[in-house]
Amino acid sequence: MVSELFVDVQSDDISIAIAEDGLLMEYQKESREMAFSVGNIYVGRVKKLMPGLNSCFVDIGSEKEAFLHFQDLGGQFTSIQKYLKQVTSNRKKLFPFEKASKGESLPESGTINQVLEQGQEILVQIAKEPISTKGPRLTGEISFAGRYLVLIPFGDKVSVSTKIKSSEERARLKQLIQSIRPKNCGVIVRTVAEGRRVADLDSELAVLVHRWESCMAQAQKCTKAPAMVHEESSRTIALLRDLLNSSYEAVHVNDEKVYGEIRDYVSMIAPESVGIVKLYKGDLPIFDNFAITKQIKSSFGRIVSYRSGAYLVIEHTEALHVVDVNSGHRVKSDNQEENALAVNLGAADELARQFRLRDMGGIIVVDFIDMDLAEDRQKLYERMCANMQRDRAKHNILPLSKFGLMQITRQRVRPVMDVPVDETCPTCFGKGVVRPSILFTDQLESKIDCLVKSGIRKFKLYVHPYVEAYLSKGVFPIKSRWKMKYGMGIKVIPDQSLPMLAYRFVNAKGKELDMKEEHELK
Repeated sequence: MVSELFVDVQSDDISIAIAEDGLLMEYQKESREMAFSVGNIYVGRVKKLMPGLNSCFVDIGSEKEAFLHFQDLGGQFTSIQKYLKQVTSNRKKLFPFEKASKGESLPESGTINQVLEQGQEILVQIAKEPISTKGPRLTGEISFAGRYLVLIPFGDKVSVSTKIKSSEERARLKQLIQSIRPKNCGVIVRTVAEGRRVADLDSELAVLVHRWESCMAQAQKCTKAPAMVHEESSRTIALLRDLLNSSYEAVHVNDEKVYGEIRDYVSMIAPESVGIVKLYKGDLPIFDNFAITKQIKSSFGRIVSYRSGAYLVIEHTEALHVVDVNSGHRVKSDNQEENALAVNLGAADELARQFRLRDMGGIIVVDFIDMDLAEDRQKLYERMCANMQRDRAKHNILPLSKFGLMQITRQRVRPVMDVPVDETCPTCFGKGVVRPSILFTDQLESKIDCLVKSGIRKFKLYVHPYVEAYLSKGVFPIKSRWKMKYGMGIKVIPDQSLPMLAYRFVNAKGKELDMKEEHELK
């Protein structure tokens, strides 16, 4: 399996796509102004205790108050709170971490009233981003994730990933970490640490300890809660930290600054792989060039087609996600049971991809086509389990019920990715009346003329590929005439993400120029 990662950096947002053997498997898009909050650590203030839910709401400075349950406080909560009090009691000198004493562990059957009080300042970490009407979900068990290790302050155990199967390697790693781990620190050894030298693990452990000390130094300076004391890496860096392995053939980036950040990070965690980070400089949008845009358009939306006419209908609700499997016009055999099995197995393959692609979390109910044979139902269950093994999110799959329904739970960390694929008509804007399409090129030329007269002589015009083909046809095409008339600084570039008669102008610095007419802005 060959994996590639693509990063599309625009002025307003950043998109990240992961392809495996050319097939889009994960996609994330977010505003550049919106921070990636999972992993951020705050000194928060308890706003309201909820004894009935055994939880509380915490003010961390977000739009909505964050939620913290008693069971999410963690075994090290009292130790961390004790150390936070020692640190904030002296603003001039940081209390040494190695001299900190541990507090008592919280009882499993305890209540939130016994541990916290309203107005109390506590150290918390974001475990889940805000979803729908809910605020962030918090945890009191602070952790710092690296490529090979996860550091847990005041932890007392060394745990090794269960995905490392060799008992000899597990024993080696555990003994090695026991010999180098600092006092008052627990460590989780990640899967990618298998076979790594002690020098690699020791250097990363030192980096993680430094992050914890820097976090507490920020907490020491904090005079008023809420305040952020540690910010997690960008989403791109976090993905590389968790995913980068020998199967990755390339990381393509279209922005020099982000390219530099990624290259520096890869050179630090895997110097031998720094050559896979590549800066894309082509005129075509990066996702168009690598056939990502077309897959995005075909993979999102309410109806998703897959093999030979079969399709899925995916509905998202507040409580759960519902998927209906339909055979469509697919008839490959005269045997109904064979057809049902083939359609269901294909649906299992596509569903595992859709879960990762949309980052669907919570409860998922799938209505497969009914099958009479128990062995066929077992085949489908085993196929679904096998497909989900490559999914990083924690999940649980139940066998088909007697109603033909499969119930799946999948870890929910952030809101489901929903990409609108239905396009608003760019010429009538929903009014149902359009200007004559034959005049579209005249409209574009008038805007080019306006730009050139205003002193902008170098710019790119992005249009739908069909329009670009029309502008390029003939011995002396329209776009060549424009260049002869207005200057060679004009470039006409096809963009698959645009509707048929939509367009956008971008200057030489990559900033989009507003050329909308008054009636288009209404």
